[in-house]
Amino acid sequence: MQTSSVTDRAARGQPVVAVLQVLTLGLEREIFALETEMVHEVLDRVPISEVPNSRPFVRGLINVRGKVVPVVDLKRKFGMGATELTADSRVIVLEIELKGQPVLIGLLADRVFEVVELAAAAMEAAPAIGMRWRAEFIRAIGKRGDDFIIVLDMERVFASEDSPLHR
Repeated sequence: MQTSSVTDRAARGQPVVAVLQVLTLGLEREIFALETEMVHEVLDRVPISEVPNSRPFVRGLINVRGKVVPVVDLKRKFGMGATELTADSRVIVLEIELKGQPVLIGLLADRVFEVVELAAAAMEAAPAIGMRWRAEFIRAIGKRGDDFIIVLDMERVFASEDSPLHR
């Protein structure tokens, strides 16, 4: 069975890969993943400046090498409540394309695990029922041992009408 990642890439005229390299992260008890090609860096806890009247899932702004970067609380975005900052919390800085322009975004994660490779054969499209998250935000569900890894489609997350960056 083809994965949505393979299908999406083929539809966009991008190369189809047999292995997808991802950075795995934890939100509550779930394991999510981001394609490594969009990840710039992973930061330990950094001071976050709050922005009055911002959307509920925009936690604030951080300074990354002289650039102002908005920080999004993915747990809030996905209806999981607010991220409680702990010693394991991390900010993942990634670059996505939004309205044809590259944009740096910070994502709050409860923890970051590791970079892994997921074989196309170990990934499937998100099921139509029983999901806690909007299916269009999920590129694929990967299997690694007994764990399921939810590979996110960050461009779709931030292109959605209720996106923290969509105005």
